[in-house]
Amino acid sequence: MELKLDTDKFDELQALFIREITDKVRIKLEEAGLKGLEMEEIAASVAYSIASTIDDTSDIEVDGVEVHPYLTFRDAEDRLIHSGEKSYTYEFVRGALKKLFDV
Repeated sequence: MELKLDTDKFDELQALFIREITDKVRIKLEEAGLKGLEMEEIAASVAYSIASTIDDTSDIEVDGVEVHPYLTFRDAEDRLIHSGEKSYTYEFVRGALKKLFDV
């Protein structure tokens, strides 16, 4: 497996990734009967929480084992796009919320 450093492509992909996650959260909240501002606020809270977990800014420890995710995106069968550092999907949540909720 080849690792390709491409920060521009990585930024594009992580923005799309967190937007899709945020949209899935929104859909599930709608299915649960939430609407309006309450749904938007909960979706934002959940999206930011998920993003901080993906970005390894939340402490993750299970049964004494520390977990440190490192996000990559596959762009070919044998190639992964990465940024050379931890992801920063958290920075794209606001933009995702704006697109989904006109915030």
